[in-house]
Order: sequence, then C-alpha cells, then structure tokens
Amino acid sequence: MLKPLATTTLSSPFLGSCVRVRHEYFTNKCFLTRSCEGARFPEPSWGSLRFDSDDRNYLRFGRLKTRCLHHQQHIVPNSTPDISDGTHQDHNAVSKATLVWRAVKLPIYSVALVPLTVGGAAAYLQTGLFSARRYIVLLASSVLIITWLNLSNDVYDFDTGADKNKKESVVNLVGSRSGPLIAAYLSLSLGFVGLSWASVDAGSLRSLILLACAIFCGYIYQCPPFRLSYQGLGEPLCFAAFGPCATTAFYLLLGSTSGIIFLPLTRTVLFASVLVGLTTSLILFCSHFHQVEEDIAVGKMSPLVKMGTERGSMAVKGAVLTLYSLLFALGLFKALPLTCIVLCALTLPIGKLVVNFVEENHKDKGKIFMAKYYCVRLHALFGAAMTAGLVSARLLVK
Repeated sequence: MLKPLATTTLSSPFLGSCVRVRHEYFTNKCFLTRSCEGARFPEPSWGSLRFDSDDRNYLRFGRLKTRCLHHQQHIVPNSTPDISDGTHQDHNAVSKATLVWRAVKLPIYSVALVPLTVGGAAAYLQTGLFSARRYIVLLASSVLIITWLNLSNDVYDFDTGADKNKKESVVNLVGSRSGPLIAAYLSLSLGFVGLSWASVDAGSLRSLILLACAIFCGYIYQCPPFRLSYQGLGEPLCFAAFGPCATTAFYLLLGSTSGIIFLPLTRTVLFASVLVGLTTSLILFCSHFHQVEEDIAVGKMSPLVKMGTERGSMAVKGAVLTLYSLLFALGLFKALPLTCIVLCALTLPIGKLVVNFVEENHKDKGKIFMAKYYCVRLHALFGAAMTAGLVSARLLVK
C-alpha cells in the first residue's frame, strides 16, 4: 500500500530540483488521488516524496505506459480505414432484393415500349387507325425480345469474364449459365412468333423484314462469334435496331390493314425513329461508365475504354445537344408537327440533368452507375412527349 505523502521524505540528493518541482506541482494543485483495488484514499497533505532506484524505474515505466494508452485511445481508432463514403460498405451491404431488382432491369424495358408507342402514334397521325389488340401483342413480343437480349448478354459476358465481379448478373445470382441461356432463347422464340403473327395479321412483309433486321443487330451485338460490342460497335447497332428498324416496323404494323398494304414511309416517322434511336443509344453509352476497368481486363473495347470517362462526358453533352438541336431543326422544316416540338422541349430539364450528372460524377464509379437510369428517364419522357405530340397533331386536324 502506498504511504501518505505527508510521511515521505526526500532522501535522494541527485534528484534535486526536478523532484521538488514535480512535488510542488502535485501538492499545489491538490488533485492527486490514489486508489488500490477499488479503495479510495484521502487527498494527500503537504509533504515530500522519497524515491529509490526501483521507484524511479517504476515511475518511468508508468509514464511510458500512460503515453502508450493515450496513443491507443486517440490515434489507433482513427487509423481504421474510413469507409464512410459508402463505396466498399454499400457494395457489400447490397441486399439480395436489390440485386434481383438490378438483374431484372425493369426500367430498361422502356426501350421496348417507346419505339412501339412512337411508331403507333406516327401511324395514327398518318391513317387515323389504331389496333389495340395488335398493340398488346406487339408489346408482349417486344418485352420477350428484350428479355432475350438481357439474359443472353449476361450469359455471354459471364463467358468472357466481363461479369465476373458483377453481383447483379443473372448467371451469378442463379449460379448457372444454362438456365438463363435456355430462358433467353425461349423468350426469343416466343417473341418472334408474336411479331410474325402481327405481321401476317397486318399483311405487311416489310415490317417483318425490318424486325428481323433489328433482332439480327441484337444478335451480332453480343452473341458469338460476332460480339461486335467488344469492338465498340454497340451504339451504332443499338441506334439502327431500336430507331429506324423497330420504330418504322411498328409504324407499318399499327397503320396497316388488309386493305392498306403499302403504307407510305413518311419523313415524319423516319425522323421520329432517328430521335428514338438517339435516346436509346445514349442509355447504352452511359452504361459503360462504371465498368471501364472490367472492360479493359477482358479486352472489351467499349467507347468509354477508347476515349476515357472525361471525353465520354463530353460525348454525352454533345449527344444531348444534338438531340434537341435536331428536334428544333425538324420543327423548323416542318418534318415534325409543332406539337411534338413544344412537348418534347419540355423534357429539356431532364436532358440537362443527364449532362450535369455525368460531368460531375464521371470519375466516381459508385455514383456514375446511376447515369444510365437518368438516360432511361430521358428516353421514356422524350418518347412520351413525342407520342403525345403526334396524337395531338392528328386530333387538332380533325
């Protein structure tokens, strides 16, 4: 047990003034308390300290130990890696439901809805006809075709290793490639049957040829031995498939009857299909931003691999400016109804949002993942505005 301070004496001559200074500090402040096994002792009184060699060594060790504990309390906890930005933590903490939602890619199915609806609106503007039954069959068939594209893309990217670390890949989620591949080609078969029935019902062979070309573009985009997406040709193929091919084909199907077999291809539907193709290709382009490193690892030469994310953000800005510049030019030359120009111009804020988001976050792999979904919004809203504009132009003529 420690002796009271009042009973101690200073007997070590070599300690000198150093001990006196420390003694005076402790006694003047009167803050020194001592405890032993939980027992608390009275405050020390005036007195002096006595140290022998063992005491000095113990005191030095105590100071060192105190400093080490202080270091651990104030420095070690802060040395823990900071994951507050959420990149690593969020990646590991993504729930199974979220992964399934990403794998389903429900918002992406707007690329099946927009070409069909815009094509149908252009046919209504030209003929005043609309077949709800045929529209529903075509919509179901288009959804099946997009399902084939998504599933087969996951399978073939898994084969090349592009989706090795992609947790929302269907193959990684189900743990098998054969099941998704069978489901993909079953969807393709059923979808093509529906498209063929609609073409026969409308008596339009041209539409079936155009739809077959659109499907072929999808096949050579991702399927072996072509895999043209790995050569950076995905965007042109996407533009052709969903723009001029699909939108024009749906125009022919929804505007044709047994009595009107040769529906004219007007400049309105052709230019409308170009705008649809642009917004669809923008979705595909922005989907590459967050996987540049993975694409480089497997030799996939996507446009973002070739130009980098900074130049890619400039390309997005150029694409959006082209979209709206072309829209106003078509309105000026009366290739599209004025109602289309006015309503599509209302989507400018979402176009600006896409540009700003990509410019600000193109280097942030975690955030830029959302770029393609902002493009989906632009695609859907722009298509809805164009559809409303085409239908309104027909109703105003009446």
